[in-house]
Amino acid sequence: MSLKGKRVVIIGGTSGIGLSTARAFLDQSAQVIIASRSAAKLSAAKKALGDQVDIFELDFRNEEMVADVFNKIGKFDHLVITAGEITTGRFSDLPISDAKESFENKFWGQYITVRAAVPYLNNASSITMTSGGYAKGATTLEAVNSAVEGLVRGLAVDLAPVRVNVVSPGMVDTPLFSGMPEELRQESFSKAAQHLPVGRVGKPEDIAQSYVYLAENGFTTGTVVTINGGAHLG
Repeated sequence: MSLKGKRVVIIGGTSGIGLSTARAFLDQSAQVIIASRSAAKLSAAKKALGDQVDIFELDFRNEEMVADVFNKIGKFDHLVITAGEITTGRFSDLPISDAKESFENKFWGQYITVRAAVPYLNNASSITMTSGGYAKGATTLEAVNSAVEGLVRGLAVDLAPVRVNVVSPGMVDTPLFSGMPEELRQESFSKAAQHLPVGRVGKPEDIAQSYVYLAENGFTTGTVVTINGGAHLG
């Protein structure tokens, strides 16, 4: 299925995996629209991607704001959601308020976005959400990602023939790790790489191609695409 001229909305397309995904769709001659909470990041992304990209400021946890943005966008073909910050920590140490906020950010944000987007999609459309791999000692992370994947399975039936899938990335070198000291960051990546068959952690462009695949492949729905360098084999 060609993506040439198709309108693709990417929620969280301003950095890391989202930005690489926007580039990947542009490479397929799609019309790309990105939305994010940060006006500064949106401006920087538009500068990096080019004037052909449309941008919208959006907090996907805000139902009214999400509805208004999709009303402005109008009809489109494919929805990709890469946004969703999570606070991690061991179950006994993580405050319940942080756990609730993680669900608000990653589960309910995606839920609200899909619900608002559906009226603007067509029978050949796709929705691709984002979960993530299991991290030892991160119970809340596992719970949120499992909830997202369960939602995808239900939506694939409820919204058919619109296709609904989810990408589950492993450890990826993105700006999420930018707050770590460079030496510690590289040490963490090096240790993780030693346990991966591919011998390295992921890059945003590795993950981006999966979102393109799921938009293009008209016979894939209700599927979790796991891209973790073979971490599940360990």
